Order: sequence, then structure tokens, then C-alpha cells
Amino acid sequence: MSMDMTTRMFKEEGWMRKQCPKCGKYFWTLDPDRETCGDPPCDEYQFIGKPGIPKKYTLDEMREKFLSFFERKGHGRVKRYPVLPRWRDDVLLVGASIMDFQPWVISGEADPPANPLTISQPSIRFTDIDNVGITGRHFTIFEMMAHHAFNYPGKPIYWMDETVELAFEFFTKELKMKPEDITFKENPWAGGGNAGPAFEVLYRGLEVATLVFMQYKKAPADADPSQVVEIKGDYYVPMETKVVDTGYGLERLVWMSHGTPTAYDAVLGYVVEPLKKMAGIERIDERILMENSRLAGMFDIEDMGDLRYLREQVAKRVGISVEELEKAVRPYELIYAIADHTKALTFMLADGVIPSNVKAGYLARLLIRKSIRHLRELGLEIPLAEIVAMHINELSPTFPEFKEMEGVILDIINVEEKRYAETLRRGSDLVKREVAKLKKKGINELPLEKLILFYESHGLTPEIVAEVAEKEGIKVHIPDNFYTLVAKEAEKQTEKKDVAEYVVDFELVKDLPDTRTLYYEDPFMKEFDAKVLKVIDDWVVLDQTAFYPEGGGQPYDTGVLEVNGEEVKVTNVQKVGKVILHKVEKPELFKEGTEVHGRLDWDRRIQHMRHHTGTHVLMGALVRVLGKHVWQAGSQLSTDWARLDISHYKRITEEELREIERLANRVVMENRPVKWEWLPRTEAEMKYGFRLYQGGVVPGRIIRILNIKDWDVQACGGTHLPNTGLIGPIKILRTERIQDGVERIIFAAGEAAINWMQETERLLKRTAEIFRVPPEKVPETAERFFNEWKEARKEVEKLRKELAKLLVYELQEKVEKVGNVEFIGAVVEGTIDDLREAANRLRKENRVVVLMTREGHFVVAVGDNLDIKAGELAKVVTSVAGGGGGGRKELAQGRIKNPLKAEDAIAEVKKRLG
Repeated sequence: MSMDMTTRMFKEEGWMRKQCPKCGKYFWTLDPDRETCGDPPCDEYQFIGKPGIPKKYTLDEMREKFLSFFERKGHGRVKRYPVLPRWRDDVLLVGASIMDFQPWVISGEADPPANPLTISQPSIRFTDIDNVGITGRHFTIFEMMAHHAFNYPGKPIYWMDETVELAFEFFTKELKMKPEDITFKENPWAGGGNAGPAFEVLYRGLEVATLVFMQYKKAPADADPSQVVEIKGDYYVPMETKVVDTGYGLERLVWMSHGTPTAYDAVLGYVVEPLKKMAGIERIDERILMENSRLAGMFDIEDMGDLRYLREQVAKRVGISVEELEKAVRPYELIYAIADHTKALTFMLADGVIPSNVKAGYLARLLIRKSIRHLRELGLEIPLAEIVAMHINELSPTFPEFKEMEGVILDIINVEEKRYAETLRRGSDLVKREVAKLKKKGINELPLEKLILFYESHGLTPEIVAEVAEKEGIKVHIPDNFYTLVAKEAEKQTEKKDVAEYVVDFELVKDLPDTRTLYYEDPFMKEFDAKVLKVIDDWVVLDQTAFYPEGGGQPYDTGVLEVNGEEVKVTNVQKVGKVILHKVEKPELFKEGTEVHGRLDWDRRIQHMRHHTGTHVLMGALVRVLGKHVWQAGSQLSTDWARLDISHYKRITEEELREIERLANRVVMENRPVKWEWLPRTEAEMKYGFRLYQGGVVPGRIIRILNIKDWDVQACGGTHLPNTGLIGPIKILRTERIQDGVERIIFAAGEAAINWMQETERLLKRTAEIFRVPPEKVPETAERFFNEWKEARKEVEKLRKELAKLLVYELQEKVEKVGNVEFIGAVVEGTIDDLREAANRLRKENRVVVLMTREGHFVVAVGDNLDIKAGELAKVVTSVAGGGGGGRKELAQGRIKNPLKAEDAIAEVKKRLG
């Protein structure tokens, strides 16, 4: 893409555009003697040991310096967004500040919270997880400080000239960086379906900011060829809205101001130092870490070959062997990685990620298990929660939500750590079994897909698999980018769902006006008049309706439409775009322009409203009892019951359930008002936060907000009661774990709850009558009966054994000789267990035993010396008397169809032996 990137500042302030002889890219500089672009590997870091910013900054100081500078320059300051992006369903975690404003703000469907704005957004990326701790500069979590301007058509804010000037002024005037050491490298950017020209801002060998001018989007198949541009091998067309998308590395700037051997020392010292002490790590020559970072900055470590090359080069520079270097730096690398991973975890768990086997939960579990593994390698026995607590302590003055959530965050970590220990115990047996299978096939190395399967299905890290497998004599090769591979799999953008399967083709309704939604105007409207606009097969479109169409977990309404004095049943109601369709039993009665009168099945609708409003009441109670990490993962209503799925990391206890139910019913009895309002998306988010999106992402510029006073606020399109008192009682029926990290609560409200209570009471009364005691005595009576029954069963067992002895004694008298074989055949009293016991006792080397009962059970036993199988004799029995059976060589059992032929079957076996 060739594009003029000569800005006002470059023209007026004497900047020179040069081409880097090493990478061939163009860059801008004030230094006439500079030849290279300033970007590794063309240049090495020149700030390690000699900071490039005269004052040392903490993270908090640097963040504040940045945000207040841009505030003074007319940018609105915006609070960080959660790292779990509730406002979109196409990415797992926020990896850049611009993601906060995709898709709604960029598409123009929502206004930005300020324009221009400035923000410092914690961002999480797993693409470099295997480099974290090794290179000195890679993080899984980092803060992307940014200023954004959204230039909507006809409403320009600012573009390239101002962006470059603001960056240069911040770096030179605010941070006092040397102007002649700053370079602006031209490097077009592409990502997330957008692209544009960009500058990388480089200072003393480190990229400190990227300034992207997002002005293109992926070209559709039918794009006008004259509009198409090619960027990095993809085709794009111009966007209507042009976005200034900048990213300044907070951690990198702090590192630049400290000049420490690694960025981790500059920003994570509060964890790194205590861990070094606990692990008893000897101080190493700082020169080793400095050279390691300097050289690691020159290239990306993709595999073991790169790492070996890095080790060799560093060892050469500092004059020690590769083995000595490895021994010295490995504990540091482990500590740096633990410090980074646990910080990322703190943000993820505080923002509602629940560790699991799917999506963002999978990535949280990966960080937990990798950190535990590193602690193990360091020989540290401390709980992971202790390290997370260090982050909470250090970061909560800036992020007070960490302190609020501390109990839950630490409990989640402890639960996960216990689970992991359990996994390892079970896992070593699994690995041993797999190794035995491979050995049988003569394979002496564990295949990579097995390594990934062990990790994904059983949570076994490759190091643990290797440890077990190698003891059993099988080689294991672990790829250096193993965690990057599995994270990539999980991070694959959640596929966008196809357009909903409409009940009728969208083309057939797209020209119709939006149906007026009377159920929103008055949720208590039971009857209404309307006009038919169109009939499509057996679906009728009206100009307005009080029938609620299926959606948001709420079923459709049913009822009747009166047309020309005849009542016609409405059996289904659906929405296509903004048009509502009613399925009717006699579509031929409806014609365009006909007036109709609609009547709802009110008992059905009112129960749906009770359950829907009840779901919101219950949600408020769940969050208050279990913690703020609880998030709705789905819901479904019916008339008799409703279910609510929530994210939670362990089973809900009986005490918690009682407390949740008590709180929910208290809110019902307080008769709190339930209000709904339509608000522009950004206004709603700024007023209520992202907890709005409990039911998932809600489309549209204006969204409908449901608010139960001081209890629960959500974006919701369902029909609701005007106050909580109308819900009636709420009764939790049961809970179940439906998947890792998700609990399902089944409950009933209103009449459905009363029906359930009455049915439970009826069962209790019936039980009390059977026991002939009052209801309150049922538990102890049942317990007494149960204990007596257990004792009686023991007694029966004893008597059965005595009977078996007698039976054996009796049957021994009935031995007959058939050729060389002893034979016992008899029809006896007893159960199948009695028959087995007797047959086993009577079995002798040269003997065949066939025992049967009048109920049709039979057992065949054959002695060891005989060349005949019990299973074959069982077939003889069933060939005479029907039924089926089978078993081992020495013992078989079964059941015959015709017990009257029992004696005939025994005679047939005897005949076969003769």
C-alpha cells in the first residue's frame, strides 16, 4: 500500500524520511546521521542499564501522566472495560483498547462514551505465552494506553497530523525523551477485519507506541474494483468512519524509565522479589539478564532452536557455558512467568471468568495450571492463592473491585488447585495405561496429538505426562510453543452464528412496516384489535399485536384471533426482523385489510411473566449470596417451571440455596417497583455497567432496560410485571451441574410454586399415613424403618447362607453317574444368588451341576477337568425351555421362558453328557 504519510510536523519541523538498509522499511527521524529505523533486529536496546526517561515512574504514575495529558488536550477520560468482553460474542478476551468500541461504536450503532477519548485498557493475549519470562519484554497481560478519535461522516475530530504531534509532545515534553532518538516507522496495520496506514514509534530500540489510522474494512465479494486496496495480502475498501486507533505500552514506558534488565523487574517487583526470597535464589550477575533481554529483543523466539541460539549468544557475550547460563536464568524465567500469569488471572477472575474446559474459562485454567507447574519446578510449596493475594494487595488502590472480590477470587484459585491435584492423581494412571498400549504396538515415543489430548481432556500438562511416561520408558517430545498451540485453539474466534433460521423468508416481510408491540406498551393487555397486513402460508402478519413472539428464553403466547365472527387458534408467534408473525389453524379465513380481534391465553402469559420477572429477582439474590462472579449463562421459561443457568465454580450448598430463596421471597414481599425504559446503548452502559448483558449480547442502537429497584438491572426484551409482589412465592426445586463452571437452578414462581408445594405436602401426608405417624415424625420414623430393614436384610442374608448350606447338603445326596461324569440336576427353592452359591459349593473337578427354580432362573456349573463349557450347556437348557443365558467356561446362568419344562431341560443336559 503506497500512501503519503508526510504529516504537518514532519514537513514543518525538519524531519527526514529515510529507508532502513536492514529491513527496507521507511521511517522518519530528526537525526541526519541515523541510518537504521530503530526497531529490533535493525537496532539493539540502548536503555538497559541507562534509562531513556530521566525520571523513574511507577505504573500508576505513568498511567496518570498519560491520561491527564490527553485530558488536558480535550479527550474524555474513560474507565477501563472488563477483560471479558460482555458486549460482544466474537472474541474471548479483550486484547486491545479498540476492542472496547467494536463493533457498536465503530459501526455507528452506539455513540462513543467521549469523542475523542483516552483510556488505559488492561489487555490479555495468549499469542506469546511461551515467550513470557524468557525475553524480558513479553507479557500475557499488559495495559494498552490509548487515545481514540472516531471521525464519523461529516463529523471530523482529528487525523494523522494531530495524532503524530500529540504522541511527539507527550514523549518529549511530558516524559522528556530525547527528540533525536525517536523514530516514526511506516508499517501498515491489519487486524480484526480492519486495516490502515500506521506508524510504530520507536525509542532507543524499543517500540513504545503504535499509531494506527483505521480507514479500511475487508472488501465484500461485490466491491467496486476502483475502491479496493491491498494491505498485507488482503483486500480492503474504505470505511465510512475513520478511526484513530493508538496503543502506548504502559509497562514498556515504565521499563524505559527504570532501565532494569527486564520489564518484569520494573513492573512486577512486588511479586518477583518475595518469590526470589522464598525460592532462595542466589543473585546472579545482572549483566547476564541484561544481555539476555538485549539479545532476546532482536528476534522472536518461535521454537527450541531459537532459544538455544539465544542461550549460546548470551553465554558467549558474558563468557560462561550454556549449561551455567541455563542454570542461572531458569529460576528467574519461572518467577517472571508466575508473576505475569497470576496478574492476568487476577484481572480475569475479578471480571467474572470462571475456570472451565471451554472458552475464556479454559484460558484461565491454563494459566492456573502452568503457574502451579512453575512453582513445582522451583520447589516452592506455597498455595497459588498467596501469590494472587499479593496482586490484589498491590493493585486494589487502582482497581478497588479486586478487594471487593478478594474472597471469591482466592476461593476459586484454591478450588482449582485442589482439582488439579486430584487430576494429577488420576492422570498418572491414565498415562501409564496409554504407555502400556504404545509399548505393545512397539512405539517408543508419545505422539503429539496424545499430548494435546491429555492436556485438553484430562488437564495433564505435557511436563507431567513426560515425567510419568519417561519413568515407564517412553520418550516424550514437548514442542516449545505447546501452550501457544492450545491457547490458539481455544482463542479461535467464536464462530459468528449464521443468520437465524426464519419461519418465513426475510425477503417476504422486508417491505412490511415494523409490527407495533402492544405487549410492551401494556404488558397486561389481554385483548386487542388489529388489521391483517399479509398472509404467508399459515402465518398472519398484523399491524399491531399483544401476542409475545418467542425470544430471550420466553416462549411465545397462544390464544385466538376472531375473524368475521369465527374464533381461530393462534398456535405459534415468531419474529422475523421487526415483523411479528402469528401461526393460525385456518389461514384461509384471513385476507389483507381484514379487521381481527385478538385474545391471549392469559393463564399461560401471566405465568411466563411471573417466571421472567422471578428470574431477575433470583439473579439478584444469587449475586448477593454467591458473589459478583455469578453471571447468567442462559434461561428458559415454561408455565410450570423455569430454569436459570449461572456461571459458578462449585456446587451450591443447601444453606446457600435456602438463603437465596429467602432473599428472593423477601424482595417479592417488599413489592419493589419494576421499571423498563429504552436507552441508547452507550448511555445505558455508562449508567449501569456491563452487568446489563446478563442474557447475552443485545443488538441495536437503542436497548430495552429492565430495572428492579436497587436489586437487578438487565437489558431484556421479555414481558414483565410492574412490581415484584405480583410474582407470588418463589420456590427453588433443585440444582444440577450441567457443565464445568455452570450450575442450573430449576425454580417455580406464583401458581406453579403453589402447585409444587401442594404436591410435596400431599406426598408427605401420604407417607405419614403409610407410617401411621404425624408428618413431623416422618423423618425419624423413616430412619427407624430403614435401620430395621437393614438389620432384617442382614438377618435374611444369614438365613439364606444357612439355607444354601442345607440345600448343598441335600443335593449332595442326589449325585448320579452319567458315563464318567458326576451329575446333579434339580429344581429347587431360592433366588439366583442362592443357586449360584450352591452351584459353586457343589462344583467339583469331574462334576456338572444344573439347578433351576420354579420362577425360571437357572445356573450351570462345570468342573475343571471336563472338556465342556457351562455356556454350551446353558444353550441346551434354553433350546428346550426357551429364554436365554450365558457365562464363563465353568459357570453360566440365565432364565427360561417356560418353567414347566424345567425337568425336561435337566433331562436333556443329562442326555448330552451320556
